[in-house]
Amino acid sequence: MEKEDKIPHINVDYFEDLTGSIKNGDGTDVDEVGTRIKQLREQRGISLEDLSSLTGFEVSRLKDIESGQEKPQLGMVMKLSKALDSAVGRLVSGMGTKLYSITKKNERKKIARSASKTGKKNVYSYMSLAPEVQGRHMEALIVQLEKSEDSEISVHNGEEFIYVLEGVANLTIAKESHDLEPGDSAYYLSTTPHYLTAKTDRATILAVLYE
Repeated sequence: MEKEDKIPHINVDYFEDLTGSIKNGDGTDVDEVGTRIKQLREQRGISLEDLSSLTGFEVSRLKDIESGQEKPQLGMVMKLSKALDSAVGRLVSGMGTKLYSITKKNERKKIARSASKTGKKNVYSYMSLAPEVQGRHMEALIVQLEKSEDSEISVHNGEEFIYVLEGVANLTIAKESHDLEPGDSAYYLSTTPHYLTAKTDRATILAVLYE
């Protein structure tokens, strides 16, 4: 009896369609993370100096984030959300008003971009897959990683799961380096020092963040 041909574990064309909107987002897409951080901080009555003490980030850097001059990486957003006593999803993609969310691959979502600490190079772009759900404790994202030598180790509360869709990603965690190809995944506590970048020029992953 002949063996059946192996079937790919993922439909590559599907993910190409799904992630294409990250690169080709239209002009209405905006990055509101800094604005949300500022609004929430002011609602909580927390000064920039207090937020600096809670997070360890310099006041000048927090000002740059709130003004949109610096695009914070997701680990930084998670640390800020903890300090502001808020769900990370509220800062990443808004409050949400629904009990559930169905995301079709051709539906365009708002895009946010995160840059290196110097702000000179984009580190990744991400698209929320379920921003409509209210009170969520997980944030599901399609993330397009850029190759970068300017690493910034991230340590914060929560848990993370990543699954590589396209390209090759590199995860440095607990002083070990791992190259992850399409179909590879990783799950780790965010309190473990970690850094994620593209090994190739660009890589696309599914990321699920849990607080």
